Amino acid sequence: MTAPERTDADLLAAVAAGDRHALEALYHRHSRWLLLRLQSRCNDDDLVDTALQDTFISAWRSARQFRPEKGEVGAWLWSIALRRLIDQLRRHPHPTPVATMPEPEPLPAPGTRTYDLLSRLPADLHAVVSAVYIDELTTAEAAALLGIPQGTVKSRLSRARDLLQKVTK
Repeated sequence: MTAPERTDADLLAAVAAGDRHALEALYHRHSRWLLLRLQSRCNDDDLVDTALQDTFISAWRSARQFRPEKGEVGAWLWSIALRRLIDQLRRHPHPTPVATMPEPEPLPAPGTRTYDLLSRLPADLHAVVSAVYIDELTTAEAAALLGIPQGTVKSRLSRARDLLQKVTK
């Protein structure tokens, strides 16, 4: 009989205690999906790779600060990864923007009213709504992430609100 697989919270607690093998296990468990989500927001592989590595360095350094009652380890890692990508975009003021913004993965389940409403938005509006309301970025951070001016983020949010109001009437 094999030992049960360690949970993310168990691994992070071990990381907080200095266990490098636990960090490696977390990396193998989460790096692929983090990489894919970061790549959907920036097509500069060097910036994305640096952000991903910085994510796990930050996780190593701040593992003691994680509180399981506040959320899942994966969500905590994603919040770090997103901030590290924004840091990279700020350090490199002329990143290559995503040429064709992929349709962001909606969080609500298909068939729900929220999913149906968000899926009706054009890709450029959906990307801005996702960055600001789902990823909880400021308009300045969303602008840096999407490679567009902050004013464009604000105007797209306004257009998205107008479209959603028309649909819900």
